[in-house]
Amino acid sequence: MSTDVRLGADGRARCAWVGDDLEYARYHDEEWGVPLHGDRALFEKMSLEGFQAGLSWITILRKRPRFREVFAGFETEAVAAFGDDDIARLMTDAGIIRNRAKIEATISNARLVLELEPGELDAFMWSFAPASHRRPATFADVPAITAEAAAMSKALRKRGFRFVGPTTMYALMQSAGMVDDHVDGCWRVAP
Repeated sequence: MSTDVRLGADGRARCAWVGDDLEYARYHDEEWGVPLHGDRALFEKMSLEGFQAGLSWITILRKRPRFREVFAGFETEAVAAFGDDDIARLMTDAGIIRNRAKIEATISNARLVLELEPGELDAFMWSFAPASHRRPATFADVPAITAEAAAMSKALRKRGFRFVGPTTMYALMQSAGMVDDHVDGCWRVAP
């Protein structure tokens, strides 16, 4: 078995980044790489990927229930209405990442999503999904940035979105199933 996959306690071979963490295994098996649609769902994904910048995804995944609670389920209308008191409240909440720039970006991004027509964020983001994507054989083959992710980042930034750099947007493309980066030997690889 390749070092890029790891056999779990349940006998399934998974991408090695999962390790032995049961929540990570669940996320890998049920969410990562599964096509995700919907403005609210993609706004949440964009927000959490932005909070992840500079941190490990498992940190965000473990804090995701609290993020959802304090950010009103990532309902854009509710988040867009957040003000200074909400920012102060969030800055004292140890259950999330207390980074003022990321909190303010999430609120600002929600306001920008509200300027779009329903379904427009979904269609816009998915328009950058590559028509074809070569699934990586090994982790060495997984890029940090692709031309599509860079284009998505540039287009979002042009619209005023923040914490949407090309590496962050490629991570979103992976997690939202716009690309399939499960490596050879992983049980999730389609036959």
